[in-house]
Amino acid sequence: MESMQRIYAALIGALFTPMFESLYGEGETVRALMFAIAFFIAMDWMSGIRASKRDTSYASKYGIDGLFRTFFILLLPGGGHLLDVALGLPGILFGLLSFGILYHVIQSMTANSIRAGWGEWVPEWILNKITEWVKSELEAKLSRAEGRKEQKRLEGKADDKDLGA
Repeated sequence: MESMQRIYAALIGALFTPMFESLYGEGETVRALMFAIAFFIAMDWMSGIRASKRDTSYASKYGIDGLFRTFFILLLPGGGHLLDVALGLPGILFGLLSFGILYHVIQSMTANSIRAGWGEWVPEWILNKITEWVKSELEAKLSRAEGRKEQKRLEGKADDKDLGA
């Protein structure tokens, strides 16, 4: 049984590694950068879910859209690498897209963490700096959350009318 597990792991590695390297490029830096992006996307999702549960703006439709958005975001650096190869560039577009995504995802994660109420674990002077950095992102998230809450409230009223209430 253990030998079959090893065979499956080797087959997955043999299939996944060339696909990953042809999409994103080779090297430890590429793997580390893509792992960092995936790590912070996971942190953004965790903090976003907790924040939306806390302010009662959670909507499964928004979460499903998030799956497609995340897939799109993860493909952007791959597109940058493919353009680098096509144009003969040394990873410039891959790097620009990767660091741009990483910057935005960390900003989003921080705004979600503050909305979730986790800001109390960070010293106030750091929180002030972070809050200033993510101010526009935080305002946009709060605005979207309020809009989703209002939409849910209006849908609830429409359901009440349908039921003859």
